[in-house]
Amino acid sequence: MKNALMFSSKSDEWSTPQDIFDQLNAEFRFNIDLAATAENAKVPNFYTKEMDALSISWSGDTILDNLPCGWLNPPYSRGLCARFIAKAAKERRQGFMTVMLLPARTDTKAFHAHIYDASTWQSREGIDIRFLPGRLKFGGSKDSAPFPSMVVVFEP
Repeated sequence: MKNALMFSSKSDEWSTPQDIFDQLNAEFRFNIDLAATAENAKVPNFYTKEMDALSISWSGDTILDNLPCGWLNPPYSRGLCARFIAKAAKERRQGFMTVMLLPARTDTKAFHAHIYDASTWQSREGIDIRFLPGRLKFGGSKDSAPFPSMVVVFEP
């Protein structure tokens, strides 16, 4: 299978396609990358996995001249991805905006608990969902991802 690595847990570090980031950054003006490495960070301020972004307050760690806004292309393994989604939902309620690039896994518990409300047939309060066309190519990969993607905006 040509995309076997994307289905495996060998790596959770997939660099965001630059064109997608540039379009969103022009709209939101990110001041921090919430899950990055020194090699794939999209903005000068970033958290690495060693810094454990899940255990610290995102809004309390940024000094800004406008609305706090973080970029997040989280690790895609199901356990970690769900934890980052829950964290973004929590930080939204504390006034921090997070824009996330996610696999469009609309069947997951995290999607229904924090992003979409099936009882009202719409996204949850403060959530904007943008489904992306086609399949993205991450971080210099020659092959497209084996899943569709979406951008989820957690607005305060």
